[in-house]
Amino acid sequence: MAGTRTQADEARETAVETALARLDLDAKTRLLAGQDMWTLPALPEIGLASLVMSDGPIGVRGVRWTADDPSVALPSPTALAATWDPELAHRAGVLLAQEARRKGVHVLLAPTVNLHRSPLGGRHFEAYSEDPLLTGLIGAAYVEGVQSGGVGTTVKHFVANDAETERFTVNNKVSERALRELYLAPFETIVAKARPWGIMTAYNAVNGTTMTEHHHLVNEVLRGEWGFDGANVSDWMAARSTTGAVEGGLDIAMPGPGTVYGPALAAAVRSGQVEEARVDEAVRRVLRLAARVGALKGAEPVVAEPPAEVDGQALAREIARRSFVLVRNEGALPLPPGGSVALIGAAARDARVLGGGSAIVFPARTVSPLDGLTAALPEGSLTYAVGADPNTELAVADKGFALRAVCRDAAGQIIGTCSAPNGQIQWMGSDLPEGVTHDTLRSVELTGTFTPRESGPHTLGIKGRGHFVLTVAGTTHYAGNRGGGRSEPFAAFFGGPEPHAVVELTAGEPVEVSLTHTVSIPADAPVKGVGFTLVHQEPRRDPDELIAEAVVAARAADTAVVVVATTELVESEGFDRTDLTLPGRQDDLVRAVAAVNPRTVVVVNSGSPVEMPWRDEVAAVLLTWFPGQEGGAALADVLTGAEEPGGRLPTTWGSLADAPVTRVAPTDGELPYTEGVFIGYRAWEREGRAPAHPFGHGLGYTTWAYDSLELDGTTAKVRVRNTGDRPGREVVQLYAAPTEPDAERPARELAGFATVTAKPGETVEAVIDIPRRVFEIWDEKTGSWSFVKGSYEIQAGRSIMDRRLTGTINV
Repeated sequence: MAGTRTQADEARETAVETALARLDLDAKTRLLAGQDMWTLPALPEIGLASLVMSDGPIGVRGVRWTADDPSVALPSPTALAATWDPELAHRAGVLLAQEARRKGVHVLLAPTVNLHRSPLGGRHFEAYSEDPLLTGLIGAAYVEGVQSGGVGTTVKHFVANDAETERFTVNNKVSERALRELYLAPFETIVAKARPWGIMTAYNAVNGTTMTEHHHLVNEVLRGEWGFDGANVSDWMAARSTTGAVEGGLDIAMPGPGTVYGPALAAAVRSGQVEEARVDEAVRRVLRLAARVGALKGAEPVVAEPPAEVDGQALAREIARRSFVLVRNEGALPLPPGGSVALIGAAARDARVLGGGSAIVFPARTVSPLDGLTAALPEGSLTYAVGADPNTELAVADKGFALRAVCRDAAGQIIGTCSAPNGQIQWMGSDLPEGVTHDTLRSVELTGTFTPRESGPHTLGIKGRGHFVLTVAGTTHYAGNRGGGRSEPFAAFFGGPEPHAVVELTAGEPVEVSLTHTVSIPADAPVKGVGFTLVHQEPRRDPDELIAEAVVAARAADTAVVVVATTELVESEGFDRTDLTLPGRQDDLVRAVAAVNPRTVVVVNSGSPVEMPWRDEVAAVLLTWFPGQEGGAALADVLTGAEEPGGRLPTTWGSLADAPVTRVAPTDGELPYTEGVFIGYRAWEREGRAPAHPFGHGLGYTTWAYDSLELDGTTAKVRVRNTGDRPGREVVQLYAAPTEPDAERPARELAGFATVTAKPGETVEAVIDIPRRVFEIWDEKTGSWSFVKGSYEIQAGRSIMDRRLTGTINV
């Protein structure tokens, strides 16, 4: 299914077999275990370089958590999926390959193709969609783009890692049919279309077996049925059993050096618990990956010459504006030329451009909405008011802080220093400043200055575990131990902050700040890591006063643009959400502004759905996701009308009370997927509930007529006409609906899509092939796909609820 081997593939296989034959058991098992946080060991005796991996998916951080080597930050995966444009996803992949090669990275740990099963999933910003077809096609194009640059991918997290609660231990109970039709489907599409060089298996268990040991899903389905020939790497610290992992098809146990492979695997072979042939199979796949990326001497890499260089800044801006979804517009956008604009919201000044957790990268620049609109609008036409701050708790120390990290040994001597991009230290494995080792490191001091932009009482605090000393302006405000709390391995990075100092400061006057952490790493820690954060909160003004100031600014302007947002404490890796409300007083702010300005535009800066109880009270609502480093510039492009908002919803937006699937928390370690194949729009339709904004919805700055639908077998030709007065882009969507109702099948499902562009008055044709799988269901009795013959309505339109044309086919 994944394609036949070419002559070049065969030549690489020969090189792989030659290298494998020269390795003894200890070398082979060592190769399957990470030597540190991000790399595999080099084996000079066979000409094998050290394979380097790095987190994605919106950038390439590299092996160090530092801003010294900045990364391009593209919009979030939900934004990329909102473009409904695989070609654009391919271009994003090419750029990321370029970034990876620049940083010496061979394998990008991306893309995430888990589904939006419930809107409460805390990491949904890092996945694409609630629909497996859209997810699979965007993901396949992304993988093809990255690998066209000679860099490997690891499609993740295989499989059913659709929530964060108890993610390390949860047993997700999923029917075979739901697995096949929903959760496995994007992986199957990507294997078939893109031949990925890697897959990452998830932390969770599926139907009683942890995914790093899942022989059926890995060996029988992924490799056997689909023909996947790449390497299978564990999610970090997911591998738990030496024999279970190797028998379950896991090739690489990350990170190292303390893993279930290496010496433990060699011992298992020598004791007869594991056949050496199993080890050889895994080593063969790792060597194949090395050969493909050019890390194995004597093997020609798949890509000898990388693609032409891509302008990362320009592409980030293009993807952002193409992803923005205009869900409501009562004539407020584009902004009228020459009019005055009141920009409101703390998120307009301090934009959130990416999600929290392992997806974080450090771009060389970030354009906020305030930056973008200041540059785009005539001087004197823009005013700004804070209005409301979504950060109701302490956040990572950032704006106004100039920090560096100082490392000391047990005697207090400095053994290394480095810059700090912000108040967060996250050093995993060997990711330490030059000259520093875990054996010599005893303390890390984050030290530098803080220049406040507002006068008043500033709150500083700590996130992390262990002993800390916090000093501000020469006064020690905290010295003690912080511990307890969450037990998961990354709690120090994703846990909650605590305030420890309230200091009266004056705007523009710098003060010295120091946070010292005594490093104590348990001897049995699977990974040696140093992680803690200096957190900060600006003076808390009376929320009613801030809203009142915003109302004054809005009343005086022709248009009010209110930017609302989530925060890292709402959407991040490591935890799920408990509700879909915007943090702080942002809902109150929107209502107050809308009450005095009929031309109120709300910009929603979130990676996944939030409730918008005021949506019918405002003139326009624009969803910008986490828009990447150029988000503010792209926003100015769209608001002023220089560019059209091109996005369509890749997932349903509605209230939590109406959402059909909301359970993400296990009971006694188990989470049953009782909804079966009914998630997303499938579930909304089955329950007869109307969401706030349906799957596929999105407006532009022109209008479209759907003139005709022609069906030739399973190929649809849809003719659409631009009936507006400016050029535009349309996403033509096809839905297939069985004409004979079946309670066990969705009423309709996405069958294909295509993007077209047209000038005013121009007619264009979208040609869409409907895949066979649309007409198949998984038969649990026979354990195979069943082609359901009969009559199907093929519906063409602008969303799941706005279907303009209908035709019928018999299959």
